[in-house]
Amino acid sequence: MATIQFLGAAETVTGSMHLVTANEKRVLLDCGLFQGLKELRLRNWREFTFDPKRLDAVVISHAHIDHTGSLPLLVRRGYRGPIYCTPATADLLGVLLPDAAHLQEEEADRANRYGYSKHKPALPLYTAEDAQRVLGQLQRTGYGRPFPVAGDLTVTYRRAGHILGAATVDLKLGAGPRIVFSGALGRYDRPILPDPEPVPEADVLLLESTYGDRRHPTGTADELARVVRETAARGGTLRVPAFVVDRTQEWLWMLQHLEDEHRIPVLPVYVDSPSAAAVTEIYRRHVEEQDGEMRRRVQDGKDPLSTTRIRFCRTMEESKRLNDLRGPLIIVSASGMATGGRILHHLKQRLPDPRTTVLLVGFQAMGTRGRSLQDGARTIKMFGAQVPVLARVETIHGLSAHADQEETLRWLTGFTRPPGQCYLVHGEPPEALALATVIRSRLGWNVRPARAGEQVEID
Repeated sequence: MATIQFLGAAETVTGSMHLVTANEKRVLLDCGLFQGLKELRLRNWREFTFDPKRLDAVVISHAHIDHTGSLPLLVRRGYRGPIYCTPATADLLGVLLPDAAHLQEEEADRANRYGYSKHKPALPLYTAEDAQRVLGQLQRTGYGRPFPVAGDLTVTYRRAGHILGAATVDLKLGAGPRIVFSGALGRYDRPILPDPEPVPEADVLLLESTYGDRRHPTGTADELARVVRETAARGGTLRVPAFVVDRTQEWLWMLQHLEDEHRIPVLPVYVDSPSAAAVTEIYRRHVEEQDGEMRRRVQDGKDPLSTTRIRFCRTMEESKRLNDLRGPLIIVSASGMATGGRILHHLKQRLPDPRTTVLLVGFQAMGTRGRSLQDGARTIKMFGAQVPVLARVETIHGLSAHADQEETLRWLTGFTRPPGQCYLVHGEPPEALALATVIRSRLGWNVRPARAGEQVEID
């Protein structure tokens, strides 16, 4: 008998973590950090419901922190085994995990200096040293070929099209059933990365449902062009909280495209994030992950990720100088949900300025500052103080890296037979329920949302 236990990203979009037990082996699919609502973030401080020392393997779908951000805790608490991922994911984790640790150390230090934490002293969840230990346990493996992970359990990676290095996980339990974990599904016909690869079959499918209740809007380029033009006309600054992986790179790609078509003015563009600079270079280096259009652009001398065109701010001094600049200009900075990082300093400075536009370009989880801005908050708490929101706040949903309902259904049509059971993960309850309903209606599959903490048996 084999089991799957849903330890994260069940009834929520964050904290991806699923424990598979089969053939006397224990394999963890993803090891993500909970983000957003305080009640979710508090889960990060709990002990794992399993003994990390008894795990046999960890298999990572992609590098985003809500899928990998608890790895330093896992290692800190005794896990010493392999952590499997694609080569591009390993390179990204070399940037993202130390950065996540640095942000936590920085926040704890700031809380102690200014006294706005009830904890005395405030401590980081983990340290940069913990993050470095993780990097030493990464095992790189490519797409399309099965590889052993524990005993007779094997995994095959296929491109998920979500971010650089993102993969679906095809876990074969020896002579037993096949579990497919979608990870985060990407979109079709997007820049830079190829489309999600189909998976032929599964006995059990763990399927993300982030946007399971909607279709992404069309006209994204037109909407972006309008926001840039209007902000420039006011002489303002366009502040973009963006995830350092994929959102930043796709955003730069779109800016160049609109400039080439003379649909927006050519403005100074600053990317204020050492991590984004490093990630952008990784995107440029992994040519094998790029789609044909991206390769053609580079060959034509129009590399949208060129570091000679974009001004990357790597030092804190460079970041601070941005506050002295007057618009029109564009500043892109992490984090994508305004939960931490340099974007907070920019927002504190510019939210009270009505000439400023804050452009949200990715999913904003419940409980994040980005979600509060999206929902129309008139004040935002940052660094222990309430900051008035007089700036314009715009959202472009079409830039999401997650598949919408129709794109998810398109990917599901690649299966040659229905899975025996499909569990929906990585989605808020309304989105998951909506996707379950449409899958049952159109495909006739046995599908339901996974429940947080539940353990299911598979034959």
